[in-house]
Amino acid sequence: MDREASMTDKNHFFLRDPWRYDPQSKAPVRKDSSAGFETRSLHAGFHPLDGTGPFRSFVPPLVQSVTYPYTDFDQIPNPVYGRTRTPTNTILEERLASLEGGQSCITAASGCQALFNLIFTIARPGDNVVTSLNIFGEGYKQATDIFPHRCGVTFRFVDDPADAGSWDRQIDERTKLVWIETPSNPCLFITDIRGVTDVAHARGVPVMVDNTTATAALQRPMDLGVDIVLLSISKFLSGNATVLGGAIIGPEALVEDIRWNTTEFIGAILSPMAGWMTLQYLETLSMRMDRHSANAAAVAVFLDQHPAVTMVNYSGLVSHPQHDLACRQMKAHGGLLSFVVKNGQAGAATLINALRTVVHAVTFGTSRTICMHPPTITHEHLTVEERQSIGIDDGLVRLSVGLETPGDIIADLDQALAGLAP
Repeated sequence: MDREASMTDKNHFFLRDPWRYDPQSKAPVRKDSSAGFETRSLHAGFHPLDGTGPFRSFVPPLVQSVTYPYTDFDQIPNPVYGRTRTPTNTILEERLASLEGGQSCITAASGCQALFNLIFTIARPGDNVVTSLNIFGEGYKQATDIFPHRCGVTFRFVDDPADAGSWDRQIDERTKLVWIETPSNPCLFITDIRGVTDVAHARGVPVMVDNTTATAALQRPMDLGVDIVLLSISKFLSGNATVLGGAIIGPEALVEDIRWNTTEFIGAILSPMAGWMTLQYLETLSMRMDRHSANAAAVAVFLDQHPAVTMVNYSGLVSHPQHDLACRQMKAHGGLLSFVVKNGQAGAATLINALRTVVHAVTFGTSRTICMHPPTITHEHLTVEERQSIGIDDGLVRLSVGLETPGDIIADLDQALAGLAP
């Protein structure tokens, strides 16, 4: 859809046909796709020499205005109002689309909101979405409660997410989306992106990958055929727990459908200030993810050898069930891991309460190392059987490895684990 046309012809605001995967079409290559990832992290969407007048700035401008003046009675301005588009967030959306290799992007007030906006836009009562239990806890709540009970959209959970055939068996003529989260939170399950995408596309169904854990710095789902990417900006993208936001990257027709038919009326947008802050943080994304990955690898090796730890979930370990697949799909293995300690929930509580450098908090992807207990916090809504089926043991601790000196992280874990060692 032409942007200028969409602003002057309101018929373009409402798509006549729901967007679906078209096996005959190919997404256009972005103009800036030939530049390196680090270069695009700094320049996509805005270059210091692009501006004029007061906006000829080295740093992208922060525009806080909610509304934008008409220059003529019949000419709708672009942007027109803050619920649909703002200049600062447009730069961020261009940058995120460039980094993921997608055609277009729309931001949202949170990652949960971005997921809601996507499904609310593409699905209708009687439709379904195919996914697995390897999804973030709030997404599970949307899938099992909010959408089925309030919108009539059901979610089908595959029996064996490692088997592409298991995904295929859940797809039918009312399936609007296949939703993958890889690496998954909190157990770091790796889904075969290409395998599942091939199965879904053979049935004419688009695929969305939640790329929050890896980010485009380590994994590019669209290079593997994926149609849509979901992001929580709040995690590694911003990297310091100061921004709450989310994004959807995908075909422009879908993105504009979300923008004009959902976000415009629901109104849960990313604030320009949060967008501006994220632009600054993205400039160091590649370096940060390299450091997160290196630190997490060192911590994972330490934990894997500790007598009080019975399991470590980190795809960088050769012992990880999908290690080879992760090495094919990802540049590195990221900064998130989880591990199981002895004595179940009591053991996890003993460990967490003894930590001195590592912070107990609910999020991940921050510059500081943080931990939390998924069974009682993020994934408490799953049944015991569901948690057990995906490896969420009562003694599971999620660890988001930060940018500290790795020896200091390991020393803190070591002293805390001493209370659990036999």
